[in-house]
This record gives sequence, structure tokens and C-alpha cells, in this order.
Amino acid sequence: MAATWLIVGLGNPGPRYAPTRHNIGQMVLDELADRRGEKFREHKAGARVVETWTRPGGDKLVLAKLNCFMNISGTPVAALARFYSVPPEQVIVVHDELDIPFDAIRLKVGGGHGGHNGVRDIARALSTPEFPRVRAGIGRPTGRQDPADWVLAPFGTVEQKTLPIFLSDIADAVEQLVEEGLLAAQQKHHSRG
Repeated sequence: MAATWLIVGLGNPGPRYAPTRHNIGQMVLDELADRRGEKFREHKAGARVVETWTRPGGDKLVLAKLNCFMNISGTPVAALARFYSVPPEQVIVVHDELDIPFDAIRLKVGGGHGGHNGVRDIARALSTPEFPRVRAGIGRPTGRQDPADWVLAPFGTVEQKTLPIFLSDIADAVEQLVEEGLLAAQQKHHSRG
């Protein structure tokens, strides 16, 4: 029987934040929706969603971009999980990761939040940290730049050249995680960076 997966792309709302490193999760969801020719629509849980499928007859995908700031992501994620009857092990969170180099992808289930406030709040709201994460490397700033300023800045000129390919690769990782499982997705995508 087909399963339902809730795929949440973390980010901050509004055009000011749209091109920033912190919004890479939402950029990946745009890629997944574009692949299927779908547009996001408002949902009462405080998010914009697309309901689609992995392929005809395959698992259902609920792509969600939250309307709130990242550090309070938990409440709408939990509301969407309840609405669509999705257990935590089928809630995939796509987010930026400072401790992974730019253009590298890491997947895991559970564990700590690594200082990521969005992941922390989702774990609190779901009452468990045991949900899959697709972590998109954005790297740390060089020199003395504050990491908070780094994540809220747009990607640099050099990064922007490879960003479309990186977003496509992350979307591939999400699809593989759903269709083939964590280990297969890790084996393919961890070897990249």
C-alpha cells in the first residue's frame, strides 16, 4: 500500500529571505514541485503545500514550505503531520547545515539538532527527534563573519554557478530516500562531498 510522506523545506518567509543560504530547504521543494509541474497553495496549518506522488501509483508526497520563521517551525509541521496522518518516521526535513561543506549532502534519521533551531523546534513539536533529515551543506563563513549573518546572506557568486545542480542533487536525494530508503540514499549522496 502506498505511503504518505511529508517533506518540509525549512526557510524563512518573504522575498528578503528567499535567496539566502538558510532557505535552501525551500529552494529544494521548489525544485521538487517544478519537476512535477505543480504550484504551492495555502494550507490552514500555516504552510504552502503541494500534494503529488513519487510516480503514478507510487507514494504520496506532501511538499510543505512553512509561512513562519524557521525557529518556530515545529507547530505547523506537527499540524501538517496530524492533518495528513504522517508518522514522524515519514516526515522528511530538508535544511541547511553549517558543518557540512557547500555542495555536500548528508542524510540521517534522528540524533541531535546540531544547533539548528528549526530542527530543534520540530523535534519538540513531534515529541521525537526520530525523523529523517536531508542536510544541505552551506559551509561555515571564513574569517570573523558571524554564522548568523552568513546563513541569512545570499549565496556567493561562485556558489550561485553550481547552486542549480546542487538543488537538483538534493531533490534527487529526497526522492531516493522515499523510494529506496535511507541506506541507498546515503551510499549514493554521501560519496559526493
